[in-house]
Amino acid sequence: MKFGDTFNEYLRGEDECFLEKCSHIEYKQLKKVLKRCRANTITSSSSTSCGVDHHDHDGGDEDEVEDHTHNGGGPDGDAGSSELCTYDDSCSLCDQKFFSELMKEASEIAGCFSSRVRRLLHLHISTGMQRYVLRLRHCFTNDNQIMIQQGRMLIDYVTMNAIAIRKILKKYDKVHSSVNGRNFRSKLRAEHIELLQSPWLIELGAFYINFNGSNGVSGEYVDQFSCDVESDQPVMTLMVSDSVKLEYSLTCAICLEIAFNPYALSCGHIFCKLCACSAASVMVFQGLKAAEPKCKCPVCREVGVYANPIHMIELDLLLKNRRREYWKERMLEERSEMVKQSKEYWDSQTKYVIGY
Repeated sequence: MKFGDTFNEYLRGEDECFLEKCSHIEYKQLKKVLKRCRANTITSSSSTSCGVDHHDHDGGDEDEVEDHTHNGGGPDGDAGSSELCTYDDSCSLCDQKFFSELMKEASEIAGCFSSRVRRLLHLHISTGMQRYVLRLRHCFTNDNQIMIQQGRMLIDYVTMNAIAIRKILKKYDKVHSSVNGRNFRSKLRAEHIELLQSPWLIELGAFYINFNGSNGVSGEYVDQFSCDVESDQPVMTLMVSDSVKLEYSLTCAICLEIAFNPYALSCGHIFCKLCACSAASVMVFQGLKAAEPKCKCPVCREVGVYANPIHMIELDLLLKNRRREYWKERMLEERSEMVKQSKEYWDSQTKYVIGY
């Protein structure tokens, strides 16, 4: 089945009610933009070919141009030539609609995904009265069933849209004989809205592994996540599909150990809280948000990435469950450093107030 049909089937499937509240890639509309561009290009080529056929045959590809996609004037008219796609650095016919719409949709999808994952994980780690209130809001239905179902929908949501973005950009480069689609993917990463590189996807994977360990739950979506925290290079592996395997390093780039009490900066890089605070020249008890706006990521050197860090609670819980002794050792180390820094801070404040 062609991906366009698969994507439309997904949008109209059992998750339709969920998808009505979320943004998604308008794959069909974006394909129409490229089809119109290609059709006009073929018209232009035909007008100058002197009888040579310049049609681009894809061998039955899903984007084969149909006769009714030709727009504007004929080979001898100016109306069609004014909208012709040229294979330069940019295409005014496509780029005006294509990249701006795709960027907007990708941004909305990333925001929707992060907010819904945050809500799901909040339900998982909540305790006491907070958990009681959350269960009351769900009419005391089976918590495990709700979380597994919501997690499954979120995995499908992010993977299907990520594949749609990848395929439509590949099609753009094919139609225009360019690398602008590939460059646009790099721009998505720079804007931190590359869906399959989101720290929230790592958190969702850790959630499934933790859930499987504590509840004995298994199934298609639980089994596709794995994590090796015992090796020298700890990684989390997500089998997105049979052909797509993603690996995420869990090593802190500063201490070169597995990240303890991990935080993801806005750029997506993960560090121990203690290491990240040290790199930003702030004290542990102050937190990463106390860092100066000019502080840079220790890895990519991007500025302003400390403003909205993500506390990777599920990932920390995974480390606690898998390597309990190591986790206790690192916890004592962090607390000791926090007490030391607090004492030095208040001693300096006291000296400042009393004058010696």
